[in-house]
Amino acid sequence: MAANFSLDHGDLSAQEIARAADVATRAFLDDKYFCYLMPDERVRARALPLLFAGQLRHGGDHAHAVCARDEGRNIVAVALWVEPGHWPPPLSLQLAQMPSSLRALYRHPQTLRRAGTYLRTILKVHPKELNWYLPLLAVDPSVQGRGVGTMLMNEAVARMDADGVGGYLETQKEENHAFYNRFGYELRDTLHPVPDGPAYYTMWRPAR
Repeated sequence: MAANFSLDHGDLSAQEIARAADVATRAFLDDKYFCYLMPDERVRARALPLLFAGQLRHGGDHAHAVCARDEGRNIVAVALWVEPGHWPPPLSLQLAQMPSSLRALYRHPQTLRRAGTYLRTILKVHPKELNWYLPLLAVDPSVQGRGVGTMLMNEAVARMDADGVGGYLETQKEENHAFYNRFGYELRDTLHPVPDGPAYYTMWRPAR
């Protein structure tokens, strides 16, 4: 394990969900996908905590948030995993997440349209094979490079191997490929949902 960090699988309180969403916001604030959707940094800083909190709060019974905490028990990273056979989520969960998205983006209809195009494209290519799906991995910039992301991934791939199923994820950053390659993931698709928007990459880890 990374020194001075530990993993926590416990249910998150409302306050901890907000803290985890803040970690994800700091991690993705300058991400080119979110910069494309919301060029104004002030808009991103307001919208992203709402979007990530909604994702974490309404994952459902088959989604598992794993947090990395520092010595002071502060959340410094979060991963959200969905059990094999449970993606996409049922309509009830999709509807439960909608208020967060609308609160975040109701003033920006073009952003909603573009995000919807990306999401529809991503859903179409989601693999039919059983897999542990990773919709979110965020490490606070203050601890990046200290092994926290590796700690979260090592535990997850051990679970995949024990279950005998594959792993699947999407990433907006081509530079992330090398990181995920270390855990057995390979590039599967390069998506261009919007002609003038950034690419989206899907990665697959075969069952072992």
